[in-house]
Amino acid sequence: MRWTWMRFEHLGVQGLYDVLALRCRVFILEQGPYLDPDGLDAHSWHLQGRDDAGVLQAYLRAVDPGLKYDEPSIGRVITAPEVRGTGLGRTLMHEGLARCAAQWPGSPVRISAQARLRDFYVGLGFEPVSGEYIEDTIPHLEMLWRPS
Repeated sequence: MRWTWMRFEHLGVQGLYDVLALRCRVFILEQGPYLDPDGLDAHSWHLQGRDDAGVLQAYLRAVDPGLKYDEPSIGRVITAPEVRGTGLGRTLMHEGLARCAAQWPGSPVRISAQARLRDFYVGLGFEPVSGEYIEDTIPHLEMLWRPS
């Protein structure tokens, strides 16, 4: 997997298309309709994992602190359906947390996690900091990761 970490303005037309197509495939077609473009992409870092053929297989965005939460936040965490169950999601999150730690040294990272993925995120060092709430018709909870 080849990883790239870049700001929105450096994604390029094809890169942006690939990101939005993958997000649409999962977040809209699989999980139900909601407005994916939320105005935060332009204020975020974008981590992309592409296979040897250049196909986008994994993605997340890290939103700058002070926009969604006081801390930087990771969201839009996604792996292509055909690579699920391979450990790529865990690798993606490890890569994303490492990039966040380098970008914002010493800062915790906040996420709004789907409640069904609570154990996955706990396994990565996140701790729940809220009760469940509904976001885009799906139960979520806020979780916080603190650098060691």
